[in-house]
This record gives sequence, C-alpha cells and structure tokens, in this order.
Amino acid sequence: MDAFFIAADSALRTVFAQHHASRPTPKGDGNASEQVLSDAEKRESAALMRVNHVGEVCAQALYTGQALACQNPALRAQLAEASREETDHLAWTQQRLKELNDRPSLLNPVWYAGAFAIGFAAGKLGGDKVSLGFVVETERQVEAHLQSHMDRLPAADSASRAIVAQMKADEMAHAQMALKSGAVELPGPVKSMMQLAAKVMTTVAHRV
Repeated sequence: MDAFFIAADSALRTVFAQHHASRPTPKGDGNASEQVLSDAEKRESAALMRVNHVGEVCAQALYTGQALACQNPALRAQLAEASREETDHLAWTQQRLKELNDRPSLLNPVWYAGAFAIGFAAGKLGGDKVSLGFVVETERQVEAHLQSHMDRLPAADSASRAIVAQMKADEMAHAQMALKSGAVELPGPVKSMMQLAAKVMTTVAHRV
C-alpha cells in the first residue's frame, strides 16, 4: 500500500505540480527574454516544447510504473535516479513554455496513465530485463525525436535548443544505464507499436 500511495503521489505531482529542477536550466547564446522571435517562431517553439514536456510526463510515468513493479532494490534505485533527472526536464520545459506564453498539453493525465500502464506491465509481465529493454528503446526513440526537434526549432531560439540538447544527452545516458544493467532487445513488433504510440502522442500534443 505504501508503494501504491507513493506512485499516486508521483502521478499527481507530475501532472499538476509546479516542478523545480535540481540543476540550472541550460542556457543558449543569451537570455530567453533577449531573443527576438517572430510570432510564428514562438508558436512553433512552444508546440515543440509542449511535445517535449509530454515526453517527460510519460518518462516519469514509465519509470514510476517500472519501479512499482520492480523487485530488485538496486535497479529500483537506478530507476529513481533516472526519474529525478526527468524531473529536471519537466521543470525546464515547463519554464520554457511559460516564457513562450504557452501551456502544457491538456491531455497530460491521459498520457501519464498510458505510460504508467506500459511501465508497470513491462515490469510485471517481463521482469527486470524486459523492463530495462523498454527503457532502452524508449530512450532511443526519444533521442531521435529530440534530434528532429533540434532540426525544427528556430535558429534564433537558443534557449529552447540548449534545453533540448541537454535532454538528449541525459536520455542517452539513461539508455546506457539500462544496457549495462542487463536490458534485453525488444522484438521488432513491440518497437513498431511503441513508435506508433509515440507518433500519435506527438501529433496530438503538438496542438492540444
């Protein structure tokens, strides 16, 4: 029951709370307020950062679900550490959305519930190695997705670009952590389903 209440508290905090990073926000070539972006560039940056914020909500849910199902204390501690880094990402993207006068996705509770279910099911049905395999594949897909955002963000938006670059580096580290901990490669059809689900999420979150 304690684990359940901790998971519920994490869900509420992730979706509804104001987040505070343990690390300073990555900086670009200048302060965000000093950058000159057109209205169209602001809208594009905000849409991309909203998608990135959703991705971090899902990462929190995935790690929380996996930790709840995990029976290995050492692995649970690794998942908790990765989750703390994802909290930094949540705070950074949330802050950047405010600076761009925009908002997070209205469907964050839905995104969280789906990712939590996937994480918990992976931990319960497949065990630690399969659960870690989900971490590796998720982080690989997120890394590719963040790289695509680097290509799409306005060149003048150095603040958003700096945040995305640091997030990308952190996701690569999480994938390496999972590989070193014994992750197994997921079957091709599972990877394809994950890619399809991510495509739906990013397309919808870009607007809603």
